[in-house]
Amino acid sequence: MERRIEPAVAGRGAQGRLVPTRFGLATREVDGDWHDHMEALDGPPVKLRTTITEERPKTILSFNRSPDVFFDRSVNAYRGCEHGCVYCFARPTHAFHDLSPGLDFETRLFAKPNAASLLRATLAKPRYKPRPIAMGTNTDPYQPIERRYRITRQCLEVCLEARHPVTITTKSDRVVDDLDLLGEMARLRLVAVAISVTSLDPRLSAKLEPRAAAPAKRLAALGRLADAGVPTHCSVAPVIPAITDEFMEDIVQRAAAMRVASVGWIPLRLPHEVAPLFREWLSVHFPERGDKVMSIVQSIRGGRDNDPDFFTRLKPTGVWADLFRARFRLACKRAGIGKARFELDCTQFRPPGTGGQLRLL
Repeated sequence: MERRIEPAVAGRGAQGRLVPTRFGLATREVDGDWHDHMEALDGPPVKLRTTITEERPKTILSFNRSPDVFFDRSVNAYRGCEHGCVYCFARPTHAFHDLSPGLDFETRLFAKPNAASLLRATLAKPRYKPRPIAMGTNTDPYQPIERRYRITRQCLEVCLEARHPVTITTKSDRVVDDLDLLGEMARLRLVAVAISVTSLDPRLSAKLEPRAAAPAKRLAALGRLADAGVPTHCSVAPVIPAITDEFMEDIVQRAAAMRVASVGWIPLRLPHEVAPLFREWLSVHFPERGDKVMSIVQSIRGGRDNDPDFFTRLKPTGVWADLFRARFRLACKRAGIGKARFELDCTQFRPPGTGGQLRLL
């Protein structure tokens, strides 16, 4: 893998670009002497701006057979994510398109305006069998551009009409913009929402996940959802050793105070290009403890930066992993909260109308 390091960019998670070569695609590297010469003439690069490309795929529902995840189908309204979480396990998906999992992932976004119509057509197929659809499995369904496009809301409207169950995972308090839909879906046992909270320090959050909602806003959103009767889960994720693990107990306490129904934790994962991006981030923001962080990460991942194997990728091993588990269990016991299982109802499903025609029954 080739790498070109750019100057640190304020307001972005990745500190440079990784030029993807895993798939044998052409790199976008430019001649270094020419690059230096242009900077000498024009000054440093201007602040990166987010660009959005609209695409119109032929399908929107993705199926998977992973044995260690709770869902078998998902909808992703966007590709790339402006939240810019440096640890995001979805970053390598940009490499499939010969784009950088680094800065491109958070600045070159793709929106799917026809997602709701595609979902409607899929749910209306005679042989379709309903099971909960997961939203937010790859990129955040409530990232900033959702306020403009409202694609996630449109998909929820289709699901409510069809009485189709949905799970949502997000880092944004923007989810409460759809509380009218979510409240109605919750009454019908059609929705559960998870919000991940990584730390309680807004300054640290601004470095780790620069364009995600501040931790206090996420906790407040959990409270509003819970008050509206929406099944809610607070995910302490990811837990980054020696960076965010100090907040684990307090996050559990805050979630319990918000009457959240369930909490859980997920250890840091560093698949493919995420590992060098994260190492680079450590060298910029925490150079004095980077080696310690990676040493602990490797200790819970069998000596590697990442464990890609089913089941063990979500269940780290070793002394440090056991310590985190013990701390989390004790925090849950003290807060009087645990991990709940939300049973969503698939029996109410009714195929939605298509082509502007009303359903007869």
